[in-house]
Amino acid sequence: MSDASPSPQRIWVVDDDRAVRFVLCTALREAGYRVDDFDSAAAALQALAEGSPPALLFTDVRMPGDDGLVLLDKLKAALPQLPVVVMSAYTDVASTAGAFRGGAHEFLSKPFDLDDAVALAQRVLPAVAPALAAPVPATEASADPSPQLVGDTPPMRALFRAIGRLAQAPLAVLITGETGTGKELVANALHRESPRAQGPFVALNTAAIPAELLESELFGHEAGAFTGAQRRHIGRFEQADGGTLFLDEIGDMPLPLQTRLLRVLAQGEFFRVGGRELIRVDVRVIAATHQDLEGRVAQGLFRADLLHRLDVVRLQLPPLRERREDIAQLATTFLAAAARRLDTPTKRLTAAALQALREHDWPGNVRELENVCWRMAALAAADTIGVADVDTALNRARTRRSSTGGTDPGQWEALLSEWARRQLAEGVEGLHAQVRERVDHALLDAALQITHGRRAEAAARLGLGRNTLTRKLGAGRRRGPH
Repeated sequence: MSDASPSPQRIWVVDDDRAVRFVLCTALREAGYRVDDFDSAAAALQALAEGSPPALLFTDVRMPGDDGLVLLDKLKAALPQLPVVVMSAYTDVASTAGAFRGGAHEFLSKPFDLDDAVALAQRVLPAVAPALAAPVPATEASADPSPQLVGDTPPMRALFRAIGRLAQAPLAVLITGETGTGKELVANALHRESPRAQGPFVALNTAAIPAELLESELFGHEAGAFTGAQRRHIGRFEQADGGTLFLDEIGDMPLPLQTRLLRVLAQGEFFRVGGRELIRVDVRVIAATHQDLEGRVAQGLFRADLLHRLDVVRLQLPPLRERREDIAQLATTFLAAAARRLDTPTKRLTAAALQALREHDWPGNVRELENVCWRMAALAAADTIGVADVDTALNRARTRRSSTGGTDPGQWEALLSEWARRQLAEGVEGLHAQVRERVDHALLDAALQITHGRRAEAAARLGLGRNTLTRKLGAGRRRGPH
């Protein structure tokens, strides 16, 4: 008997309202289903003619072209066993009765609770459970490797609805939130759901680029524009033409460059550094910051007119400590991603381990949780992650955060010497082998974290052969952590 999990069942969502499609598809995907969406009955019928049918279909009633009831009639004529859920903001007798008369499995009145829609899908398709969703086949995982927003708490549902509404509007969006909350993921979702989705998505962390190079990075430069500029460089605005440019940590941008950015946002044109050719671009700019920009305006560090230009609509991302109910889903997602990259079975959290994660305050937010999950996936000795594994990962994270500028080698050598003296005084035997094993464990942990689990790169960074690293890692897993 095979242990392989069944593939997730496929659901189709048909609605001309992109916001409705986005939030409903997101909720259904998070419940473990594969979901395709269509903006018209004609598009759904075309897909049906070209491929296999879904296991369940949600459709709106009032849409351009054939409405949902006409689609229902055509589906029932071709596939009488296909369950169809009809959705509508119009709950008059004619719409409701027409839906059921046409063979609808259920009628959902808009606006509906997403929990009700997911629960309905689970009743119709009981083979897929929400807490233990079937894993996505490897071919599909590799086809869409981009990270996705995950969450089912009220703040995240509100965020999904906002993304669905804003994606179609050509408005500037300012995303705010603490470091590690997923601001780039939100920007990517806005791009992916927008009419610019076929264009490029270009991201730039303005705080990570030296001030003297940032202008060239944004607008490009001509050969000979400055010392070292040996050839023409195309900047991020040109790279993003026809798509979206995401400017992270916009609050750190130097004032002179803010003036130039404001002009580009207003006019859509600029010169490369050292250039004479006027460059015109069509770019949607999404900015993000963890800082209080109004406060920086008051301090004279940020232009008020630039803030007004960027902050047409503001999305505030909640810190992870304010949506602890999402930690289980996030951790499951990260552990599965780590398993795919490490080519190992997916590790699962015990209930106690999950509770330990929920009780942590996560000052680094989702990014910190992701790093901890990768660390546990790489180094936990068993296929099940327990409280000890969580404590080890979190204690290492806390140790790193408490260090202000990196540990002086003399400090840890002194600490090691003091610890060794205590162990020897207490009569501990085999201390040399224990220390070597612990040092190996710490080095492997650090290297795998830095390289995101890529063993060949980790081995190279440590100056080891890959076989040596694999042997050490395997030995550590067999014996388990001390």
